[in-house]
Amino acid sequence: MSVDHGELCNGQEATYCMNGGTCYKILSMNTLSCVCNENHKGSRCEQFQLFSSKRNVTEAGIIAAVIIVALLILVVLAVAIYYIRRVLKAKQQRQQNNQPQYWRVKARV
Repeated sequence: MSVDHGELCNGQEATYCMNGGTCYKILSMNTLSCVCNENHKGSRCEQFQLFSSKRNVTEAGIIAAVIIVALLILVVLAVAIYYIRRVLKAKQQRQQNNQPQYWRVKARV
């Protein structure tokens, strides 16, 4: 860890980081740096970071895409069913018009 962040702070410098952060001296820049624990952030670990359970952006995009595709399939099915019923009804009406109607009595002249 000392390679990434320099040397550990000592004495009064060790209190530079707040909320349990670990203080390191960066010798090349003559400054102090903090490595915060998982619940805090900021240059001196001064900000409390609430746990977030938000989903991955790609996962949310996939869910939205699946919902949109499902809705499109339902719309296409509804339109197909409508036109099939319409064609069948028209065919049935043509068949009824072509059949002789025996129940009608023709007037005698």
